[in-house]
Amino acid sequence: MTLAVETTDLKVQLHLDGEWFAVCDLSTLLPGRGVAALLPDGRQVALFRDRNGRLYGIDNRDPFTGAAVLARGLTGTHQGRPFVASPLLKQRFDLESGRCLDDESVRVAAYEVKAS
Repeated sequence: MTLAVETTDLKVQLHLDGEWFAVCDLSTLLPGRGVAALLPDGRQVALFRDRNGRLYGIDNRDPFTGAAVLARGLTGTHQGRPFVASPLLKQRFDLESGRCLDDESVRVAAYEVKAS
């Protein structure tokens, strides 16, 4: 779904434990930049919006360092797949699946995200 930049009344919602939770305003997500949000259970999610308006949510905790920093990482694509690179050790995480592109034995949680 592609959304117009001037759309400001929509909320970004995350699917967690069978329910949808509003986590931020869509206008908070700028293409190519991440935002961290606190989930009801105390975990943090890193939210991203690409230049086509697609939304992604992954765990914000970098599994290699334990730091909650993935929302601050650089985004890009590898073989057509969107990723974020950790700002600390630069491992890349697929934004759709949470799989680490640099170590296939590692992954972070990936969440279904929508705007409504």
